[in-house]
Amino acid sequence: MKHILLYLRIIKSPSGVSIPIITFSHHKGGTGKTTSCLNIAGFLTKAGKKVLVVDCDPQANATVGLGFGPQAVSRNMYDVFLSGVEGFPKTPIEEIIKKTPSGIDLAPSHLDLVGADPALYRMENRAGILRERLSGTRDQYDFILIDTPPSMGQLVINGLYAADYIIVTLDSGTFALEGVSTLSTIFGDMKEELGKEILPAMAIVTRWSEGAACPEVATYEPQDLLFRIRSLFYKKPAPTPSEIKAAEEQKTEHERLHLMLFEIQRLFRTVYTVPYSPLIYESQKRGLPISHFAPDSSAGTAYKTIADEVMKWT
Repeated sequence: MKHILLYLRIIKSPSGVSIPIITFSHHKGGTGKTTSCLNIAGFLTKAGKKVLVVDCDPQANATVGLGFGPQAVSRNMYDVFLSGVEGFPKTPIEEIIKKTPSGIDLAPSHLDLVGADPALYRMENRAGILRERLSGTRDQYDFILIDTPPSMGQLVINGLYAADYIIVTLDSGTFALEGVSTLSTIFGDMKEELGKEILPAMAIVTRWSEGAACPEVATYEPQDLLFRIRSLFYKKPAPTPSEIKAAEEQKTEHERLHLMLFEIQRLFRTVYTVPYSPLIYESQKRGLPISHFAPDSSAGTAYKTIADEVMKWT
């Protein structure tokens, strides 16, 4: 199946610029936010698009996932956010951008970025800092993708305010729908406080294949002639109590996941799912998106489909 990617459409910027800025955001960690950002960026790049990934998460997972250790970059998004503030040198975002092995351009992050959040609270027009910092480089790219931290501080608000589209990833856990409710409240608060309206238009749930498949009786296609002969005379043993319990638990989980998917499809007009694949984590360890490591894998195929949809946003 597919992993669910939730994208949210935002009002077009007053400038009418057609180069889309896409922000990946969720207040929870572990929902596949950074993974989706990098893999969509990878397939956009393979399609010949010029892509910038802006890592606004102090954990720097997107930076590492694109092949750069945070300690390997001298200047990062911390310098960009505080550029021109009293006591800080002017640092245009163009001066920190790195070319990654996959061809994606990266504005890297660092743990220092933790210190930017309290500083932003003291700045005028603090919600629009990132949007302003990106204005000079926007026409150099076909797509700008922003990864934000799993929180709701000023770094996240800046990412949301800068965006033309927002992609929210959901996990397949029990509380995924509660996360949607919380996000709706957050987006409503942003509209009230900042005048920035966020209109939900699409959704993504991560690691979708975990427990999603219906339990089935295992099949075995033996090639051994002796086994085939013996199977004519010996019946298959009855399942053990533990096997029966495991099958019942799997069936229950299957039903829960599909009820959850039904609810998400009811809430959002378009829903994508991306299957769980260990190749995702293997690719990130190598500093590459799945598009450059295992593009024909089940997860790769799903992310390519999503990237094809994203390309229609220009």
